[in-house]
Amino acid sequence: MLPDVISDPFGERSSRLTGKRLQLLGAAVHFASNSRALMRLVDTAYAGLPPHRLSSAARTLRVNLLLGSGVGRFSRAEPPPVAMISGSGLLGGATDRSNFVVISPEARAALVLVSPQMLRFPYQTRYELLEFAVFTLAARAQQLVPLHGACVGRDGRGVLLIGASGSGKSTVALHCLLDGFEFLSEDSVFVSPATMLATGVANFVHVRADSLRWLGRDRAAAAIRKSPVIRRRSGVKKFELDLRRDGFRLAKSPLKIVGAVILSPQSAGNRPLLTSISRSALLSNLADTQAYAASQPPWREFSRNLSGLEAFELRRGRHPREAVDALRAFLAKR
Repeated sequence: MLPDVISDPFGERSSRLTGKRLQLLGAAVHFASNSRALMRLVDTAYAGLPPHRLSSAARTLRVNLLLGSGVGRFSRAEPPPVAMISGSGLLGGATDRSNFVVISPEARAALVLVSPQMLRFPYQTRYELLEFAVFTLAARAQQLVPLHGACVGRDGRGVLLIGASGSGKSTVALHCLLDGFEFLSEDSVFVSPATMLATGVANFVHVRADSLRWLGRDRAAAAIRKSPVIRRRSGVKKFELDLRRDGFRLAKSPLKIVGAVILSPQSAGNRPLLTSISRSALLSNLADTQAYAASQPPWREFSRNLSGLEAFELRRGRHPREAVDALRAFLAKR
């Protein structure tokens, strides 16, 4: 009998042990895998989320997660970052030859290959391989605008929170969440440009330790302090609070965007926190902070529709609750 490396050089005989279907980002996503460990990562990331639909006929997407037999070539401390690749209508990324993602928007399918060594890094596997595949496939296959920002709302109406790193998006989103706002996402928002309906994955919120000073010693602060700590590639460490476990109000359906808020790190001083900005100022900021989204085909329709809505700059007050009050007042008028 020939060795497997000769009779099956591409590993095509890999058996599938399990599969599941989840409603994510407006689509019906079918996950299939030969690894229970990889399917546990799917549950960690997406189980228990509200099933969002962007239309009556949801797109069906397929994501295959395969645990390979290859040896990942990286140090014990951290796997190398994902290098992006593309060609012939395919999108992808790879850390090395044993850990990669291939996405076909036309076929509405993605493949994620993970080595046993990579499984020692569940955070990177989840965010840099699994999330990369799901987010990119959902956005491209459904022609959604992928924004780096947060989104919260009330009564089905949502507001986009846009700002550079360090502007306070996560802090404002967290305090809106604690105040009973509908929470959509703290980091990645996907918008259908024709309807301006926004969807996201409201699984976690990430909180720096120095942000806890605003919470005192209430129940939320205690839950955050008990949460696992993740480390970004930048070296920044954050608590990762699972929003599905403590009765937080997650957006049950996509939010209709009614306004955009640009967060500024500057203090408001004695001026109002929330001040109107012009259409040109909004579009200029978006071009600077959303370069990837602005390069996608749906951007023109999205920017045209967004520029017809109200836009504001939000400066910092003495306490994040002041930002929450300002956003609540804005949404109450819509």
